[in-house]
Amino acid sequence: MKSLEVEKEKSIPKHVAIIMDGNGRWAKLRGKDRLYGHRKGVESVRRIIKYSAKIGVKYLTLYTFSTENWNRPKNEVDGLMKLFSKLLEQEIPELYKNNVKILFIGRKNRLSKELLDRMVNAKEVTKNNTGLTLILAFDYGGRQEIVDACREVCRRLKLNQLEKLDNEEFSKYLYLPDVPDPDLVIRTSGEFRISNFLLWQTAYSEFYFTEVLWPDFDEKEFDKALEDYSKRERRFGKI
Repeated sequence: MKSLEVEKEKSIPKHVAIIMDGNGRWAKLRGKDRLYGHRKGVESVRRIIKYSAKIGVKYLTLYTFSTENWNRPKNEVDGLMKLFSKLLEQEIPELYKNNVKILFIGRKNRLSKELLDRMVNAKEVTKNNTGLTLILAFDYGGRQEIVDACREVCRRLKLNQLEKLDNEEFSKYLYLPDVPDPDLVIRTSGEFRISNFLLWQTAYSEFYFTEVLWPDFDEKEFDKALEDYSKRERRFGKI
């Protein structure tokens, strides 16, 4: 019995990152506007957060809004901002109750004060929780994160505050240096690209792509990704 539990534990990735794609297409197939699809996508977010905590995932990173998403139509961007702000207000009590800790990655200079205040509140309220760590990538871009890290490295070099620079040292200047790299990256909707997501951190991640649109991604679909992951042999460049 113990060996079965050990094997099950091995098959559960410590850190899962998800590119949640397909809300707009899901809505279009039903004759609805894109914001309707985003609202339905929130239901999948709730399901996957709850299920991740249940099965023992330690870190879950969700690609919520990318730096490129600002180029979408203004009404969609405004709707997404309002939706995200409203959800942060509504969902925090439940997430706190379920021992979920919330962190954010991304730039903050383009976000409204109301949204920033709610992000700060969410982080503060849940900071002592010890269960699943939920990381929301908002106004996030992998290239921008690396550029921001380079800026900090250059600043420290200029001040003679840096004695060496290698991969391990550089990683300290990323947005969340204490969070382990993703073991598994999932992308929904049938697209085969990573769209500027966690470029540094996913160097040795396993990838799983599914045709399922995000609003239809549920526990059963998540299990398929986990089963596929459990069959991978992770070598990290070794033989």
